Amino acid sequence: MKSLIRLRMSAHDAHYGGNLVDGARMLQLFGDVATELLIINDGDEGLFCAYDSVEFLAPVYAGDYIEAVGEITSVGNSSRKMKFEARKVIVPRTDINESACDVLAEPIVVCRATGTCVVPKDKQRNK
Repeated sequence: MKSLIRLRMSAHDAHYGGNLVDGARMLQLFGDVATELLIINDGDEGLFCAYDSVEFLAPVYAGDYIEAVGEITSVGNSSRKMKFEARKVIVPRTDINESACDVLAEPIVVCRATGTCVVPKDKQRNK
């Protein structure tokens, strides 16, 4: 099972000069994807325990459309291991005009991560 979220990074998401978005924003998206996966799998939001690895691979700017995807890769008694990827799929083209954008022929992977979530046994409803 997979989950996908797609949204546009806003000026509010820009944290650094040049409208650069903080990498922590990608982790926030991964947290939302993980929550949806746990609800689908277990009927409960569960808890995100830890990231095993995080790789920031390309910059994200205000105006970029980001697609965050994730999937459960392993299910234990209460733990769920997951992997995530965030991709830039649309970019603004302010060199043309203030509202121009391009859909990228090939998405740009901006972040990858793996992590572990837990759903306590007494909260698991979908078994």
